Amino acid sequence: MLPWKHLLGALSAPLLAAVVALVPATAATAATGTAAAAVTADRTSAVTDGGWNDYSCKPSAAHPRPVVLVHGTFANSVDNWLGLAPYLVDRGYCVYALDYGQLPGVPLIHGLGPLDRSAGQLKTFVDGVLAATGAPEADLVGHSQGGLMPRHYLKFLGGAAKVNALVGIAPDNHGTTLNGLARLATHFRGAQALLSAAVPALTDQVAGSAFLTRLNAGGDTVPGVRYTVVATRYDGVVTPYRSQFLDGPDVRNVLIQDLCPLDLSEHAAIGLVDRIAFHEVANALDPSHATPTTCLSAIG
Repeated sequence: MLPWKHLLGALSAPLLAAVVALVPATAATAATGTAAAAVTADRTSAVTDGGWNDYSCKPSAAHPRPVVLVHGTFANSVDNWLGLAPYLVDRGYCVYALDYGQLPGVPLIHGLGPLDRSAGQLKTFVDGVLAATGAPEADLVGHSQGGLMPRHYLKFLGGAAKVNALVGIAPDNHGTTLNGLARLATHFRGAQALLSAAVPALTDQVAGSAFLTRLNAGGDTVPGVRYTVVATRYDGVVTPYRSQFLDGPDVRNVLIQDLCPLDLSEHAAIGLVDRIAFHEVANALDPSHATPTTCLSAIG
């Protein structure tokens, strides 16, 4: 979930309505015709130039599994990964990214639909990547909702048989309180129903939601998958930040400030530009060749 903390920090009943109205307004004012085509062309060029979503790529012996990147809420398959995707491609990985959670009439801004439906889209995408690459398994790396939603795929849609590892960057694994603002919404009559109808992904990610209750019942993990969580103590979107961590076997929870106390990244930066976090992602994808992650990893 990309940070709207400045908007949410001043939340009130009228402003809550404005949040709900924002997505339809975005659709109404989005570029159309030639302008929209130009935006699509620019995004496609960014992916092509970066070397990802290349379906001719064949995994190497060093990196035998394709990496599927799963964006966060209010994001997309390009903008969320302009930092990490080229970083992984440069290190020899076959990298792919999907768009999911689209709402009708809302271009470019995704991760908005119900999380169980988005998990179905992820399943279809992973199947396509495995068919194209010939690999028996993939690794998943997700930011925010993108680190949470794949757990539904792993647990309920057969994903555990096709996924070796899930790396979550600032994932809201146990939901978020938005520093208490999620609870504040319950005091405004009809606010939760309005949010659920407009952007179902938001209500699915609130701590205590029906989606999260079902997902986390019986344990956070499923057998056969390695889990890594990379979090920052300065996260103002997924709060409290320790709610991101998972319990269970084959889990590694990482607080980025334990590796580099100087790292001030918040929720967005840790997934978009933080090369210290990127180094830890690379370690999680290839643990047998992991190297220490320190402040110097930012220039590596």
